[in-house]
Amino acid sequence: MKPSQAQSQALRFSFKAACAAAAIIGSAAFSTAHAADAGNGKVLSESHNCAACHGPGLNKPVSGEYPKLAGQHATYIYWALRQYQMGNGNPNFGRNNAIMAAQVQNLSQSDLKDIAAYIESLDGSLVLKK
Repeated sequence: MKPSQAQSQALRFSFKAACAAAAIIGSAAFSTAHAADAGNGKVLSESHNCAACHGPGLNKPVSGEYPKLAGQHATYIYWALRQYQMGNGNPNFGRNNAIMAAQVQNLSQSDLKDIAAYIESLDGSLVLKK
């Protein structure tokens, strides 16, 4: 039996509402579970020598293989770093880069959030296209 148009619209609305709720809860969990400390993020970034690959101010990578980080959204940076932690060399689960995986393995999730807050606070030359 084929659902009516009204049932289909109600199902789509319910799905969109559930997705929106999940996004809001995830965003709130990121911001309230740990008040990120950009100062500690700077210390961690320096102690892990992030500039060796990502360049001065994390905005001038030494090679085109490495991304500009300065000014990137903290949530994006946090999840990218978590994926390097979780990847364990498996390209189907997480990100697969041996250097980055080694850099983040011993960091806590709070450390990752601090680094992400620091990176977001930097002036960068990222361009948002509309």
